[in-house]
Amino acid sequence: MTRLPYTDPADASPPVAEALAKLPDLNLFRMLAQADSAFVPWLRYGGALLGRLALDPVRRELAILHVARLCGSEYELVQHREIALVVGASAAQVRAVEDGETAGLGEDLEAILEFTGEAVRDLAASPAALDAVRAFLSPREVVELLLVIGHYVAIARVVATLGIEPDDPAQLEVISRKD
Repeated sequence: MTRLPYTDPADASPPVAEALAKLPDLNLFRMLAQADSAFVPWLRYGGALLGRLALDPVRRELAILHVARLCGSEYELVQHREIALVVGASAAQVRAVEDGETAGLGEDLEAILEFTGEAVRDLAASPAALDAVRAFLSPREVVELLLVIGHYVAIARVVATLGIEPDDPAQLEVISRKD
């Protein structure tokens, strides 16, 4: 059960109400709308992470699922399992990440997921993990991956702390947003 009330769009400031009207009706959005002045910029940032990166979307989504698994965030697992499939991850890849059995996914994904795991668990990925991902990712993609990891760790913390109830997946609505 949620520990704070969800934002009622009828009571929200005009910019927040307008943003909520364009979004899927997700508990996460209605909770984060409580942060009135940060909500719309946060949406733009999240939209950039989901739609404007050089980082391959399959790699991004598998990293997000790994963050969700490591953080115990069922909310993120439910949402991003579907997004991963929509952007081209296989059901076997998704299952492997969710089960923590990433050996055999290929050298690139194994390196990316090890890097992600170290960044989540240890605050910083090791020099060896960084070197391993640099074999597959440009400097831009490495930084983008770190931004994705940090964003989804933060969401996992908000969801867990505030007891945000799970929603049904909203994959196409969320990943097709451009604002």
